[in-house]
Amino acid sequence: MKVLITGSTGLVGSAICTKFRLAGHEVVGINRKIVDLLDYKATESYLAELRPELVVAAAAKVGGVAANNAYPVEFLIENLEIQNNLMRAAHSANVRKLIFLGSSCIYPKESSQPIKEDYLLSGPLEPTNSAYAMAKIAGIELVKSYRKEFGEQWISLMPSNVYGPNDNFNLASSHVLAAFIRKFTEAVDNGFDVVHLWGTGKPRREFLHSFDLAEAVLLTSLNYDSEIPLNIGTGIDLSISELAELVASVTGFRGEIVWDADKPDGVLRKVLDVTKIKSMGWEPRVILEDGIASTVDWYRSSLAKGEVRN
Repeated sequence: MKVLITGSTGLVGSAICTKFRLAGHEVVGINRKIVDLLDYKATESYLAELRPELVVAAAAKVGGVAANNAYPVEFLIENLEIQNNLMRAAHSANVRKLIFLGSSCIYPKESSQPIKEDYLLSGPLEPTNSAYAMAKIAGIELVKSYRKEFGEQWISLMPSNVYGPNDNFNLASSHVLAAFIRKFTEAVDNGFDVVHLWGTGKPRREFLHSFDLAEAVLLTSLNYDSEIPLNIGTGIDLSISELAELVASVTGFRGEIVWDADKPDGVLRKVLDVTKIKSMGWEPRVILEDGIASTVDWYRSSLAKGEVRN
């Protein structure tokens, strides 16, 4: 099967490229340097020539709480344009199978835990990332609309917090785990005794390794066909302060951790109900501590080679 994967050099896209290649598929990966998905004409032309059988939409403007809170216009507009252009072009090229990757932030701020797929649109969103969430919700609705109007076999997957190789470690735009890896690694390398972190450390999150997400994408490309978005996660959460202690231990940091409670925490708890994906035979394989350790190793190695997004 010829598979087009957008965002192929990023955290999620690179893992999906590897997984599909290992499964024997013909994989074409693109990033903005190859095709700018903000340009509809270029996107349409590229897909018309390539004619993939499956498109995995892993390209998006993403970031942590600080970036989402500071630049809601950019997060809303760019993500809407990326996904709208890609889906329009995919339909024009008669792509029968498309996988849209969303985010667990689509769910209401006060969702019951663990969060089931049918909690979508059941309450107000978390204000710090509502613009990004609205863009992803629009993507889910567009997938449903193409299914309804044209009979496309398109699906939406909602991953929890993803981490692993090729993540973004820029402190101005990174997610929490990548930021922790950079901060604690730098503290160890520079002999710092204190690491300052955002928030109170009390919120609880779950973390999914990119390799496990790639496994789920491969599985659902073959075995899932529904308009209902499917949660992908571990179903196991921990507090942000526990995460910080874990990263500190893995990196060898033994100094003091100071929390800046004036900075926003975001949603107090977010853990997904993953009953449906597990019923299909999928299970996350990467233990969090092992995944953090391998990501730290990758970060150090890639940093030495100048290949890290810092």
